[in-house]
Amino acid sequence: MDPQEVTGLAKKVWARYKLAEPTKRILIGIAGIPGAGKTTLARRVVDELKAIQLAEDGTADGEFVTDIPMDGYHLTRAQLAAMPDPEMAIHRRGAAFTFDGEGFLALLQKLSLPVEEDSGAQGTVTIYAPSFDHAVKDPVADSIPISPKTRIVIIEGNYLALDREPWKSAASLLDEIWFANVDREVARERLAKRHVEAGIVPDEEAARERIRTTDFLNADDIEQNLLPVSERVRCG
Repeated sequence: MDPQEVTGLAKKVWARYKLAEPTKRILIGIAGIPGAGKTTLARRVVDELKAIQLAEDGTADGEFVTDIPMDGYHLTRAQLAAMPDPEMAIHRRGAAFTFDGEGFLALLQKLSLPVEEDSGAQGTVTIYAPSFDHAVKDPVADSIPISPKTRIVIIEGNYLALDREPWKSAASLLDEIWFANVDREVARERLAKRHVEAGIVPDEEAARERIRTTDFLNADDIEQNLLPVSERVRCG
């Protein structure tokens, strides 16, 4: 990931923010296949934006910009177990159908509402998004607060540019969508390490089998059904 490219992306977002109406949140989506480096890119852009804010405005408001992972919208293990083919659903966890796409769309609809400065207005309400607890392997509701002071939100997840509902409707609410490009072999190595460390599989051999039968099937779906994107960012 080229640091200069990250800085350039952050400057682009900052310029968009400065030109926007004061009641508007800037929503940037980062899509990509599993293991592409979406989370790393999102966090680096957030850090760059904080540095730009400090340099240009002389302030460092920690609530001004944040990043949100799509992981919190995984269906729970109980929901997967209740599907017609629970064994397949659990094995394919991470596929688009194993996410609460409607819930994710509802979050973006809330974030798209004008943010009002005067107290008592609807836009002053803190919005909450779910996170994902890898220890319990399930989402945790309302664990990521998005303050009314937060004016730039970087959202990252596999399906932010998927040409299928409800993801397509969610994508239409984003100001820009970036796609994290990665070589499949780099993604494979990242995923194998992640799966073993998270306790999803016992060893690297099992990790590679899971990648072949789950992650890279999802990657094919993402790449073959991709909406137009604003930027393609080399992440590995």
